[in-house]
Amino acid sequence: MTISRRRFLGLTAGVGTAATGCSTATPTSTGQLLPSRITLPRPFTVPLPPMPVLRPSSASGGRDVFDLVQRPATLEVLPGVRTDLLTYGGTFPGPLLETRSGRPAVVRHRNALEVPVSVHLHGGHTPSTSDGYPTDLVSPGESRDYTYPMRQRAAMLWYHDHRMDFTGEQVYRGLLGVHLVRDDEEDALPLPHSDREVVLAIVDRSFDEHGQLHYPSADAGAGEHAHHHAESPGIDDAHIEGVLGDVMLVNGAAWPVMEVDATRYRLRLLNGCSSRRLDLALDPPPPAGAMFTQIGSDGGLLTTPVAHKHLVMAQAERFDVLVDFSKYPVGTQVTLRNRFGSGPMGAVMRFVVARRASDDDSAPADQLPHRLSEIEPLDTTSARVREWSFTRGKVHGRPGWVINGEPFDPEEMAATVPLGKTEIWRFRTDLHHPVHVHLDPFQVIRRGTSQGPGPFDHGWKDTVDVRPAEHVDIAVRFTDYKGRYVIHCHNLEHEDRMMMAAFATT
Repeated sequence: MTISRRRFLGLTAGVGTAATGCSTATPTSTGQLLPSRITLPRPFTVPLPPMPVLRPSSASGGRDVFDLVQRPATLEVLPGVRTDLLTYGGTFPGPLLETRSGRPAVVRHRNALEVPVSVHLHGGHTPSTSDGYPTDLVSPGESRDYTYPMRQRAAMLWYHDHRMDFTGEQVYRGLLGVHLVRDDEEDALPLPHSDREVVLAIVDRSFDEHGQLHYPSADAGAGEHAHHHAESPGIDDAHIEGVLGDVMLVNGAAWPVMEVDATRYRLRLLNGCSSRRLDLALDPPPPAGAMFTQIGSDGGLLTTPVAHKHLVMAQAERFDVLVDFSKYPVGTQVTLRNRFGSGPMGAVMRFVVARRASDDDSAPADQLPHRLSEIEPLDTTSARVREWSFTRGKVHGRPGWVINGEPFDPEEMAATVPLGKTEIWRFRTDLHHPVHVHLDPFQVIRRGTSQGPGPFDHGWKDTVDVRPAEHVDIAVRFTDYKGRYVIHCHNLEHEDRMMMAAFATT
């Protein structure tokens, strides 16, 4: 299902007048706090749910095939409360997919929802026909095979809905999941594995008095819980800055707790929030050594491990880190804090160091190989520079969000980029805008007036945290696939209000 320019203009014509000021609940995130209307649970009482794993339904012809039905489900998100969700396969988040680098995968999505969908494998090196272009929709009752050649290194990817105008709402209501790519290089490293490799998908949500997800939908006349067929964008005018929930969920549970052995763990972290940036730290900090040892970023392994006292994560960013719980006495309660939050939102989850480890074949952080992987520095000597300005603007005469002064038009290519050519893309912002580029990862080469990237910009990235009134230079080189792709802000409410631009690779 595709949308014509005429249909696009009809959809965006429904954008109403928004507040002209920026309503920020904190100076660290662009958005407005949406308070819940239900009594919230006491933190650290619910066990961390394991991420369900989806196995291939078939493995033949040198490829793996996964079957995934997008369907409504009613699940217990808050303890003792049932919440209606849009899901991948009936779980929230959707199931964990694991594939091998170099072995193609097909994910066969069947849409059993009442709304159109478009699936984007975030971080995937993907042909344009399977990238989840915002107007390339799968209608209710239809199926679509998304083909992923997996011509990329091991990394933590994630998949989510990408329907134009409704990405924020449909992801908020449950359409997100994690996809891990494995390869031989990563397997050869002495890293924690099995139960000591833990995926943590962090999102914030708000709930109404009935325990349903509270989202400020534009189509208020259809009711709080309407699943729009929708002639107007999903977010209402008062919340176009962004939606900040007041419940922190990890793997679909509110402020969960996890028992750990007194040994090393590998945490695969995703900031899946719509608008909330995170600053993660452990409380209490370990008595010695680094709090976090980063070994990977959005696009996989770093060249060398990097020690951090805390982690600043913009929306859609992933961090692959090691935490050594052997530094804590057995019985210690270690809280994963969000230093950008206050009150309950200042906490994410808790670890309880429950027992000594009987076995551990991973290496201490200070004994990891100095070179984890090789990353080719992109040569920008003769690279073309393109400027992308992310600001407030007019969307068909009404307030919204624009790139280079223009709202998203799915039929208008803002740039045409030759495959194999390295370019410098310069991102400029007015407020916080996490910028995501489809098709290929990039390297951050300069942040503001500094001579290099920031402390959290290491390795291959596909999303970069661009702060207010800042500019960031990245080096990007697109390969393999010709077609149309998008660049956009990953504050999903900004994206839905047209902060997106299309580009073509040739």
